[in-house]
Amino acid sequence: MGFGKNIQFLRMLHGRMTQEELAEKMNVSRQTISKWELEITFPEMEKAILLCKLFSCSLDELLLKDMDYCDEAYINIRVEEVCPFQYVKYAVISREPEEDAIRHIEEWAESFGIKKPEIIGWDFPCLSQEQINVFHMHGYVAACILPEGFDKADLEVHVQEKQLYAVITIKDPFKDPFVLIPNAYKTLGYYIEVNRMKGTREQGILQCFEKTYEKDGITYMDVSIAIER
Repeated sequence: MGFGKNIQFLRMLHGRMTQEELAEKMNVSRQTISKWELEITFPEMEKAILLCKLFSCSLDELLLKDMDYCDEAYINIRVEEVCPFQYVKYAVISREPEEDAIRHIEEWAESFGIKKPEIIGWDFPCLSQEQINVFHMHGYVAACILPEGFDKADLEVHVQEKQLYAVITIKDPFKDPFVLIPNAYKTLGYYIEVNRMKGTREQGILQCFEKTYEKDGITYMDVSIAIER
C-alpha cells in the first residue's frame, strides 16, 4: 500500500470521485492525478496539504498509512435512512459471545413463533479490565426486530427511532471475520470523515450494529454506524 492507492481509496469514499473531478479541484491535469496514483510522480507539499484538506485526513495518513481497507469483499458503501423499529435484546459476556447471544435470541424468536427473525447485533462495551485482560472475554448483544402486530405484552421492548446510518456491505464476512469485520468499521470511519459527516450519540439510537443475511446462496453482512442528519 502507498500514497497512490490511498488517493484512489479516498476518491472512492468521496462519492466515487473521478480523476477528472479531483484534477479540477486540485487545479492540475487528469494525467497528473494518474501519475500520482501510479506513484510515477508525487505532489508538491502545497498540493499534498490541499489533498489532506479536501479529504479530511492528515499527511501521515495520506503518505504513510494503509488507508485502503477495501477489497472485493466490501461492496455498496452508502448512507441510508433506517425506519423506526422495536426490538428485544440479549447480552452475553464470554469468550465467544456473538455465537452465544445470537443462538439465544434465535431460540427466543422461535419460541415466540417468529419465523425468519430479523437479527441484528453489536458489541457490548460494559466490561471490566479484569474480564478483558485476565479472562479474555468480551461482550455482544443480539437483538430480534419485532414484526408488526407482534404481541409485546410482558416483554422488555426497546424502541429505535428513525435514523441515518453510514452502511457498508461485506460479502462472505465469515471467510475472514477477524479482518473483514473490523476493517469494515475502519472503512466506514474514513467514509464518514472524508464526507464530513458526524457520528451521533443521541439517546435511544443504536450507535452501530451488524446484520447478517443470505441472498442467492451467499452470506452478506451490513455494518451500520449512526450519523447526524
